[in-house]
Amino acid sequence: MIRTDNGSQISQLFEETCEQLGLEHDRMPNATPNKNAHIEAFNGIMEECLARNEFQTFAQAYLTVIDFIDFYNGRRLHSAVGYRSPQEFREAYRQNHTRLGPVKA
Repeated sequence: MIRTDNGSQISQLFEETCEQLGLEHDRMPNATPNKNAHIEAFNGIMEECLARNEFQTFAQAYLTVIDFIDFYNGRRLHSAVGYRSPQEFREAYRQNHTRLGPVKA
């Protein structure tokens, strides 16, 4: 499944490609921006990476983005998970050393 908003960027080619690949296209209901908050936050975070770099090749861009995601998940501290990295939080959760708090709406 792939989820998108109802923006004008959803093209007929996109719809046809989803169908050809057997992907279910789930559109978020209108006027529900909170349903897409996690990906909007991720897009904002990726700006940290993309704004600092100028790429000469796709391979260079790919490696830079992969390195950034590794940094973001493995070493960058996040206040939402107790000033730990997401990987540290996940490991603590798996070992029952932490609990999930309520999700803010």
